[in-house]
Amino acid sequence: MESGHPEARALMAQLWPHMGRAVVVGLTGAPGAGKSTLTDQLARALRREGLRVGILAVDPTSPFSGGAILGDRIRMAHIAEDPGIFIRSMATRGALGGLARATQDAIDLLDAAGFDVVLVETVGVGQDEVDVVSCVQTCCVVLVPGMGDEIQAIKAGIMEVADLFVINKADRDGADKVEQEIESMKSLSPPRPWESPVLRTVAAQGEGVEAVLAKIREHGAWLRAHGGLEAKAKARARLRFQGLLAEEASRRAKARAGQERVEAAIQAIADRHVDPYAAVAQILEGQP
Repeated sequence: MESGHPEARALMAQLWPHMGRAVVVGLTGAPGAGKSTLTDQLARALRREGLRVGILAVDPTSPFSGGAILGDRIRMAHIAEDPGIFIRSMATRGALGGLARATQDAIDLLDAAGFDVVLVETVGVGQDEVDVVSCVQTCCVVLVPGMGDEIQAIKAGIMEVADLFVINKADRDGADKVEQEIESMKSLSPPRPWESPVLRTVAAQGEGVEAVLAKIREHGAWLRAHGGLEAKAKARARLRFQGLLAEEASRRAKARAGQERVEAAIQAIADRHVDPYAAVAQILEGQP
């Protein structure tokens, strides 16, 4: 699915009726917040219950190799040998929203393969990197004291994304300040049907992890009771459809025009002989 193999579409069509059973949880937040450690601890807790866990770690793309560069599988090496856990690091490949396009397919493949829970750890939130909320059922935003996360939360708009706020490394000074900032922002935001709780963890020591898992399950139960799963499924379908439609339309337009004409259009834009909008319109409409 990642490489765009010719059989990928046929595989997805074959597996599609067998999907929709896995619980999909997203963990996002600023770099250094301890998302990988928390993911690791959540996976351990789920395995103690006998559940199969898939972990998709979406990393920034290397500008040289095009591959993932943070190496979450190295950081989670101690659980990687568990046959009930599958870990895959995936590069964003420049995708907006902090998610690789193939991550959507990977979630479905793990679901169809019988994994009970899929944990999606994203590259980190930013102005446009909030698409994770459309791909998962429960989104955990991980913050950490001493990194200005309370300001980052305001800038990135993650107040609207978070189903759970997790203050990790809560044994550090400043945890109270982060929680106060979050609660203050929540009070200024429009009321939401689900009140996003603020939890504290010290993931490196496993502290607070069971409470996070309990809240994830509580949120899942709330979604089932209020039609939230159906709404999430439609939002995710919209994101996938629009993304694939844009990708396929671009591929077909480029193929029809030919590489030489595409390069000529790019050069014309660079030389200021034609504006970008006009150049794109010409390619789409098949104009010379």
